Amino acid sequence: MKTRSWLFVPGDSEAKLAKVAGCGADVVVVDLEDAVAPQSKGLAREMVVQWLNAHRQQVVSGGQFQRWVRINPVGGHLWRDDLAQVMRARPDGLVVPKALGMDEMRMLAAEIYEVEQRSGIQPGSTRVLPMLGETPQSALNIGEFAREDMPRLAGLTWGAEDLAAALSASRKRDGAGLWTDVFRMVRAQVLLAAHARGLAPVDTLHAEYRDLDTLKRLAADSFADGFAGMLAIHPDQVPVINAAFTPSAGQLAEARAMVDLFAANPGAGALALDGRMVETPHLQRAKRLLGQV
Repeated sequence: MKTRSWLFVPGDSEAKLAKVAGCGADVVVVDLEDAVAPQSKGLAREMVVQWLNAHRQQVVSGGQFQRWVRINPVGGHLWRDDLAQVMRARPDGLVVPKALGMDEMRMLAAEIYEVEQRSGIQPGSTRVLPMLGETPQSALNIGEFAREDMPRLAGLTWGAEDLAAALSASRKRDGAGLWTDVFRMVRAQVLLAAHARGLAPVDTLHAEYRDLDTLKRLAADSFADGFAGMLAIHPDQVPVINAAFTPSAGQLAEARAMVDLFAANPGAGALALDGRMVETPHLQRAKRLLGQV
């Protein structure tokens, strides 16, 4: 199943929850964290459970979308209550904000396993997407995710907004619209760590949700850099992201030609294709590209 667009929706907004299923997102992430005020957490959990149950087999645009929940940080006191309630509705996965490192992930994985057993859910079926780099310590621990394996991990993503707040940074991008050094470093580490473990790297959101022209450029750059998808905070962002992370007809044709060329020449490490030399790394990328269709 495709995971190009990850659309967040507040867990306590009845109006937004009623509309989000028809937005065409590959993954809908119902939020219990930043989008929900402290006094509304309990109500939001109830609403999230209702939404998850109502859309367990929802079909959108000819295919199913995944139902995920962003729980509260494992370093706090709310996440266990989140798990106890939302797991009853069998979400496809959990987004974990402000993920500090693998020690937290192991603790979370053990807790999920216990809840799965009590709830009659297939053990290990609930996937996890940590949000990395949202605090300075988390940013320094990203390498842990490249060195250690955890079957529950579906991918890795990162959060620029929280990191900026933690650093008291007044900007995230320079005058040319490029990430400044710290944010570029975090983004690159997430991309490398995800590919090192064979996970899906998911790029962070574009906060200016009305600026779809910039989003189009950023999403295209993200796809070209090797990311598999992107976070979204508004339904209007979804079609832009989906288009950017869908290979063009020309890209697919070139990838198929490359795969066919190597299939016709077994054992070859380098071959000529349309006037350029292609090697095994090019073949691997072509196969990944075709796998996204």
